[in-house]
Amino acid sequence: MVDPNGNESSTTYFILIGLPGLEEAQFWLAFPLCSLYLIAVLGNLTIIYIVRTEHSLHEPMYVFLCMLSGLDILISTSSMPKMMAIFWFNSTTIQFDACLLQMFAIHSLSGMESTVLLAMAFDRYVAICHPLRHATVLTLPRVMKIGMAAVVRGTALMAPLPIFIKRLPFCHSNILSHSYCLHQDVMKLACADIRVNIIYGLIVIISAIGLDSLLISLSYLLILKTVLGLTREAQAKAFGTCVSHVCAVFIFYVPFIGLSMVHRFGKRHDSFLPIIMANTYLLVPPVLNPIVYGVKTKEIRQRILRLFHVTTHTSDP
Repeated sequence: MVDPNGNESSTTYFILIGLPGLEEAQFWLAFPLCSLYLIAVLGNLTIIYIVRTEHSLHEPMYVFLCMLSGLDILISTSSMPKMMAIFWFNSTTIQFDACLLQMFAIHSLSGMESTVLLAMAFDRYVAICHPLRHATVLTLPRVMKIGMAAVVRGTALMAPLPIFIKRLPFCHSNILSHSYCLHQDVMKLACADIRVNIIYGLIVIISAIGLDSLLISLSYLLILKTVLGLTREAQAKAFGTCVSHVCAVFIFYVPFIGLSMVHRFGKRHDSFLPIIMANTYLLVPPVLNPIVYGVKTKEIRQRILRLFHVTTHTSDP
């Protein structure tokens, strides 16, 4: 890489800062973070196993849930092993290409998860607003095609990312403010005009997260309109099928939007809260999603209890 003055850039690696000011404590803080990661992996693997082995759960809603669980495992795994290496072994350096790969994985997988959440909202819309067409509109082959479309979309949106990063010269600091690589964090270290990267980032956010959240909101407005015309019993049943997905939407979008705001309007290293937010951001949805679906979805809950040989007497409707 060459800087604007024609000087060769010496940056072949970045330094991941971990938890500034808590260098002595981060060894011990790594234990609860590692525990959360193990809970996330175990919880999501349990969801995948239950849906795969129970033929009665081979329905669009649960297939999409399987996709969501798989993405949650990949998202947390893309950052947690290196984070643990930083906290436990002080392995703070990451090679440029490895940083680029991690960055691509985190952003593309987040885009895929947003698409799957949108697909789940569409599934709930068809099931509640057009129940007689649900079986014909969302067949299993079509659901699998939607899953493939989520992968292609997330990958395509992030395909230009390596090009936009590699074109930048890094001739100043190579210290990143988090324990993993993010586009917003890396591009701020460049000693060149980063307007192209900023515009690209905004386009991706608007065309993916912005559009998806808008369509999800529209789906639930239409669902609400339909549900208000039903009987009380039917209303309770309809809301019951949606509450888990609504929680998953908030669990994903609120931390994502919060971290984006911190990067765009906050100052580097100015607060302990943004640092903690960044280090837990990729763990929040993977940890909470299996818990939410395990608690709020009767079919999943019953099979989890059966899997662990727990007997229960429930009067759920």
